[in-house]
Amino acid sequence: MSRVYNFSAGPAVLPEEVLKEAAAEMLDYKGSGMSVMEMSHRSQVFDEIICEAEQDLRDLMKIPDNYKVLFLQGGASQQFAMIPMNLMKNKVADYIVTGQWAKKAYQEAQKYGKANKIATSEDKTFSYIPDCSDLPISEDADYVYICENNTIYGTKFKTLPNTKGKTLVADVSSCFLSEPVDVTKYGIIYGGVQKNIGPAGMVIVIIREDLITEDNLPGTPTMLQYKTHADAKSLYNTPNSYCIYMCGKVFKWLKKMGGLDAMKLHNEKKAAILYDFLDNSRLFKGTVVKEDRSLMNVPFVTGNDELDAKFVKAAKAAGFENLKGHRSVGGMRASIYNAMPIEGVEKLVEFMKKFEEENL
Repeated sequence: MSRVYNFSAGPAVLPEEVLKEAAAEMLDYKGSGMSVMEMSHRSQVFDEIICEAEQDLRDLMKIPDNYKVLFLQGGASQQFAMIPMNLMKNKVADYIVTGQWAKKAYQEAQKYGKANKIATSEDKTFSYIPDCSDLPISEDADYVYICENNTIYGTKFKTLPNTKGKTLVADVSSCFLSEPVDVTKYGIIYGGVQKNIGPAGMVIVIIREDLITEDNLPGTPTMLQYKTHADAKSLYNTPNSYCIYMCGKVFKWLKKMGGLDAMKLHNEKKAAILYDFLDNSRLFKGTVVKEDRSLMNVPFVTGNDELDAKFVKAAKAAGFENLKGHRSVGGMRASIYNAMPIEGVEKLVEFMKKFEEENL
């Protein structure tokens, strides 16, 4: 077996160590005689799995006691509706649109109340983060919404917006657990796990307790109420139990690696290797303004569509998978999440240098 270097934006690369552990436990989890895939979510064995996973996540992120951790289904996209359904008490919310996913969340919120687009970077194909130091925050806004790291366009909020006291809600799907975070700055911080934490099919929502109420929009389904899941400790219905198990293993791996401070240094080192090459390349160039570059998603182009396609094809043949850019942008994109080894980025740059020499 030969594993490729997988630069997919999600579902994405997972730590090899974690995959091997899961493989070893596939048929018999800790002497239970069954796989985690088969066991009851109400069993004592699974209760230990989910409780340990939550505690490890709390440890990693230093999550305060007045925040609930919810393991939910529907992915991050279901939160686009769930957030306004639960938080839009005044039927007003402000959105900062810096990419496709923030745009989709903004469009979805319009179904439930007045969603205001108070800042955007659409004018330059979402290649930067707008100045959010003095925004026209609505007086009656229930919350201010951002997508903190934009997977498709490769931008990242380095400074959180000044919400002028309003609740900040952030989708952190593609930068989840990539660096330390002050959870107290957010009312809700959530993300789909398939980019940086685990298999596809689950979203983790970290929500401040005062935002969990019965006062939701009329007609909000039981399954889309945060209170339903908070009261039931994410076990109101059968959860994505195997995904929770896998995420739990990744949390332990992150602890073993030194926690989020260590991961930030690791990710900065990886990203610098690729960005330094792009900044000095005669063929390739990055598409994001330097100060707003993501450590996780790196889009780049040659400036020639045919050459881009040639590169993606040649890279795949050389063992570098999923480098084609998102269909809305084109070009290439390397997603270099926590589990991507430094060696993978070094090998990619080595290949890019060779391609550059052969195609100039």
